[in-house]
Amino acid sequence: MWNDFTEYILKHYPNSSCIVEVGSGHFLQVALKLKEHHKMNIIMTDIKPYHDEIILDDIKQPNLKIYKDAKLIYSIRPPEELHPYLEKLSRRVSADLIIKTLSTDSINTLEKMNLINYKKAVFYKTSFK
Repeated sequence: MWNDFTEYILKHYPNSSCIVEVGSGHFLQVALKLKEHHKMNIIMTDIKPYHDEIILDDIKQPNLKIYKDAKLIYSIRPPEELHPYLEKLSRRVSADLIIKTLSTDSINTLEKMNLINYKKAVFYKTSFK
């Protein structure tokens, strides 16, 4: 499934100069795969970064400088209470938003998000361009 998710991003954002993963946590598989296959800036953020490659940022009070060039902001399994903050940030910087929820979670945004089934990957996406 993660290969399919990564493939979707590579296929739909091939010329993006910057992609940001919010809430990277300890799961770096997608971001590292994107870095491996893409000549773009992949930024990982988290409120409690545990790795040197992850930038400290609080999505509730984001540092907009981190996100200003992003064409895509995505988050893998964020808690539902963070969905509105992801939506607000994506809207402010005019970036697409992908939220990959747990299968038992629902989406918690004001904007309608499209359910995407790409091979074995299932996630929600919207655009604020």
